[in-house]
Amino acid sequence: MTWDRRRRAKTRRMDDAGQYCTGKVIDAGRLGDLLQTVIHPGDRVALEGDNQKQADYLSRTLAACDPERLHDLHMLISSVSRPEHLDLFERGIATRLDLAYAGPQSVRIAQLVEDGTVQIGAIHTYVELYARMFTDLAPDVVLLCATAADTDGNLFTGPNTEDTPTIAEAAAFHDGVVIVQADRIVEPGTLPRIDIPGDWVDLVVAADRPFALEPLFTRDPRLIGPVEILKAMIAIRGVYERHEVVSLNHGIGFDTAAIELILPTYGERLGLKGRIAKYWTLNPHPTLIPAIESGWVESIHSFGGEAGMERYTAARPDVFFTGRDGSLRSNRVLCQLAGQYAVPRSLPDRACRGRSRCGIGNDGIVARAVRGIRNGW
Repeated sequence: MTWDRRRRAKTRRMDDAGQYCTGKVIDAGRLGDLLQTVIHPGDRVALEGDNQKQADYLSRTLAACDPERLHDLHMLISSVSRPEHLDLFERGIATRLDLAYAGPQSVRIAQLVEDGTVQIGAIHTYVELYARMFTDLAPDVVLLCATAADTDGNLFTGPNTEDTPTIAEAAAFHDGVVIVQADRIVEPGTLPRIDIPGDWVDLVVAADRPFALEPLFTRDPRLIGPVEILKAMIAIRGVYERHEVVSLNHGIGFDTAAIELILPTYGERLGLKGRIAKYWTLNPHPTLIPAIESGWVESIHSFGGEAGMERYTAARPDVFFTGRDGSLRSNRVLCQLAGQYAVPRSLPDRACRGRSRCGIGNDGIVARAVRGIRNGW
């Protein structure tokens, strides 16, 4: 019996890749050839893509590969958000898919599943999919993106670090191949900070454009109307005040944005400052600014960054998790996990016993508040 099968297989892949690289740096003009060499038919391939950040240079190049050479791949994609994600299946390059979210490709993916073109392994939560990359869904190759890489493979992932370290670790420590597209490649010692060390990374390539990034900037205060404000008041009285929820995930949407906006006014009038909404898992959205500036918020850990908020987060390191360079450090996996728990100030209470889930989410929070008021809270 041999105990290093994966390691020896990786060595062969990397030896074959050498003709397309200088050290760890891939010749961008030969990227397609490299992918067809390093990735083998039937491989399990993790492609970085969530509801914000996408390794789109690698996904576009992979989708253009020759299906005679590369086929029957098992894709792990947390968010199937780009057309080429499904082009992989229509062209016969991939056949099996594990995912967490489909988003704008949901109609197309449903049709491909019905046609038998896409075989679904499972539809996971984000956290489950990432966790299973360390168990039964260990990837053979991972395709990631970074803001910058140096020629030694060290990565700067910046405000939108998100999933990258988790997926890289799943491959790097189980003899998978880690390939990263970078917006720019620089000399060693010139990165703003090192988010992922070079010994986790096998190959880097300079992308043809910055990686695709979808801001979650849905929280323009001008779009929050009287109905959202009313629901926010109900939620604060029916849930937050009653259970003194101090740690929470607000999710995305105008209903929860309204809660953030009225904390310094309505919440202050109720005498709730210091009793609720102190610790947050949330992206740095602008509707949080009044609550931060008026001293309601102790800390915010983020799933990802937000375009336009970089200088604000850098100027408030007591509130946001930032590096020595001043830029935000996000972690989608741990933020998702922490966001499952709405921690009350005093334990136990009627809705949350111990550290059980309390269902504080976009729609659940308002529904719970309405039910509570109907029940005579």
